[in-house]
Amino acid sequence: MSAPLRLGVIGHVEHITLGRISAVPGPGDIVHLVAPSVLAGGGGGIAFFQLARSAADLHLFTALGDDDGAQFVECAITTMTRATLHAARRSEPQTRDVVMVDPGGERTIIVIGEPLHPRTDDPLPWDLFAELDAIYFTAQDPALLRLARRARILVVPARRREAIAAAGIAIDVIVGSCNDPREVSARADYAIPPAALVMTDGPRGGIVETADGITRFTSPSVPSTGGSYGAGDSFAGALTYYLAAGLDPAQAAARAAHHGAAVIASLDPLAAQLPLPYEPAA
Repeated sequence: MSAPLRLGVIGHVEHITLGRISAVPGPGDIVHLVAPSVLAGGGGGIAFFQLARSAADLHLFTALGDDDGAQFVECAITTMTRATLHAARRSEPQTRDVVMVDPGGERTIIVIGEPLHPRTDDPLPWDLFAELDAIYFTAQDPALLRLARRARILVVPARRREAIAAAGIAIDVIVGSCNDPREVSARADYAIPPAALVMTDGPRGGIVETADGITRFTSPSVPSTGGSYGAGDSFAGALTYYLAAGLDPAQAAARAAHHGAAVIASLDPLAAQLPLPYEPAA
């Protein structure tokens, strides 16, 4: 029996209040968040919980504040998963998000405070990176991104374009969305092009661009839209897993598309995430 994969996530986990609204508020409007729920999420958190749906030896490198929001996030990580938490401590409140999901399933997010990210000057076990099969990096410190290159596979979201440029390293896969102005890009947009660029495109699936050209992958149909919150980050987490397991970028993206679609079908992303590995129906 082979040893489990060893995986890492580096980045922020936030205290999320999630609920439905009747319409996105305009200037001066008051809207009510219906049936709100509370969870640990954010760009790093959702990808982390997706990876926690596997048998991997999983390590989360993050930063936590000093209030009850931080206590909630830490409790969610340590009680809901078997992962190892490596957390720097900050003397400030945990970042909180209010996520509003409209009748069409689109999410609007209000971020309260700046996301808390780990940095290279935090006393965390950075030497562990060299032992990991893959790292999903969604922090902001370019020096920390350079350290993360020690892992066998490095996956970074396109929204971290500034850190990518400043780090000046080769990245295995950059992942983003064709529908997000912060993320849409091509391999040629990067001074050091990644081995693969993966761009999701909603129900149309997405594209994988390598030095050999562009291939498309499809997304499974979703019978109803629960909400888009967490779909892209669940895709990214699953993509990281399948790359670490040995699939090529196109194969990994095709598998990961099922994980993104599963989340779109539900309002609560953590309740809807599929286990890893996932075998699509024939």
